[in-house]
Amino acid sequence: MPVPKRRKTKSRRDKRRQHLKLKRQNFSICPRCKSPVLPHHACPNCGYYKGREVINVLAKLEKKERKQREKEIAKKEKEEEKSRPRSSFRKRTPRGKPLSMEELSKK
Repeated sequence: MPVPKRRKTKSRRDKRRQHLKLKRQNFSICPRCKSPVLPHHACPNCGYYKGREVINVLAKLEKKERKQREKEIAKKEKEEEKSRPRSSFRKRTPRGKPLSMEELSKK
């Protein structure tokens, strides 16, 4: 049976193994709930993928957890609405009363 003539050095061994190292996984951020998600995977927190609900996360939870999760989701949505910038060209007008031509020309 053949036997190596010389012992391989540590550097040769390490050069051979340099491609066997573990790579760090890249995470993206879920646009809906802002939690880290693997790319091209449904979000385990909210169950959405590409803007559609793919997994019904609330169905798997028990009653108490479900209510708590619903409150969290509603709170996040409310915060997002507040943080969204309003467009500057829209001005609020009092509801119920239509503007006359004179009022429109003033604005």
